[in-house]
Amino acid sequence: MSPTTYFTNKSPVHFIQHVKEPPSDFDQQNLHSVHNKRTKLLKQIPLERLMDLKVDYAFKQLFGNEKNKEITVIFLNAILQTTGRSRIKDISFSNTEAGGEYVDDKQSRLDLLVLTDENERINVEIQFTNQYDMIKRSIYYWAGTYRSPLHKKMTYKELRPVIAINIVNFNLFNHTDQFHTSYHLYEDEERFKLTNVMEFHFIEMSKLIQDWKNDKLDPWNNVLARWLLMLGMVDHRNHKVYDDIYRELEEISMKDKSLRDAFENWEELSMTEEEYFAYEARLKRIIDEEAAKREAELNIQEAKQKAEQKAEQKIQESEQIAEQIAEQKVKEAKEHNEKIARRLLTKGMTVKEVAEIIDLDVDRVRKIKLDM
Repeated sequence: MSPTTYFTNKSPVHFIQHVKEPPSDFDQQNLHSVHNKRTKLLKQIPLERLMDLKVDYAFKQLFGNEKNKEITVIFLNAILQTTGRSRIKDISFSNTEAGGEYVDDKQSRLDLLVLTDENERINVEIQFTNQYDMIKRSIYYWAGTYRSPLHKKMTYKELRPVIAINIVNFNLFNHTDQFHTSYHLYEDEERFKLTNVMEFHFIEMSKLIQDWKNDKLDPWNNVLARWLLMLGMVDHRNHKVYDDIYRELEEISMKDKSLRDAFENWEELSMTEEEYFAYEARLKRIIDEEAAKREAELNIQEAKQKAEQKAEQKIQESEQIAEQIAEQKVKEAKEHNEKIARRLLTKGMTVKEVAEIIDLDVDRVRKIKLDM
């Protein structure tokens, strides 16, 4: 089957909610104009048939492809311009296998690893679901990538910067509303940078979409917002597509050739049966893993609740037993005192004297005497 063949295998992503429909006063002429532009941008498939680029397989197939190297460079520059790094002119794709120094070290597969014309390495990680400790995971990958080029007879001076870019499909940092945050090593008090060999970027897609909904993004003048909105436009996890984002990017793409090229390659990728089958398999696996993790968490929570209920029941039973024992002891003490009272009364002591000696109520002692 050729790359441009359209197929219609049934997929769960067909039932997708379109959000932010055009306003009611959107006239027919504008609708016709948008339709014409859409035909130029997406030629053969509907919007919801595009792969979700937040799934690592789809992201790697688009941005990790040699033929799409130019759009990858533009995408990376849009992220790195925020920290003032030199613009990348060219990249080469590197082996994405990452491991430790020794045979038994943890082995990992990076999503996208490139080497820039400045001999800097950039690792891009896409995380669709929150299943890992993303911060420690990123540091672990950074460390492996940083030390891996160091071979025999090389000096530490020859180690080059490594930049970690993490794009996550969930909220990661609760103490900031920024969708893009970056990190370096700084001196604690005077805040000067220790080195430029370490740089981390975290992009939270859920916050980006929230900024879009709140009209805080300007993709016309912000290249990074433009490319990230492309990543967030199709949301197969929640069965949504954002038509309003598409319409905006559609207009921008008339002036931005790189964005238009990205859409064309994205469409071609999504129309290839083998690629889409692999994508769906990967998406299903991710969602199944998330569901399994959630089920495990619920099972643990249920087990804890049962254990707590059982412990509470045992405490209540213990309290009841202790109360019964206490009541029995009080009863036995009362009977013992009354027995002593009878003996003292038989020896001729007065009711008042007996009550004072054994600490009984006078009326009770008087009743005991009457019973005698």
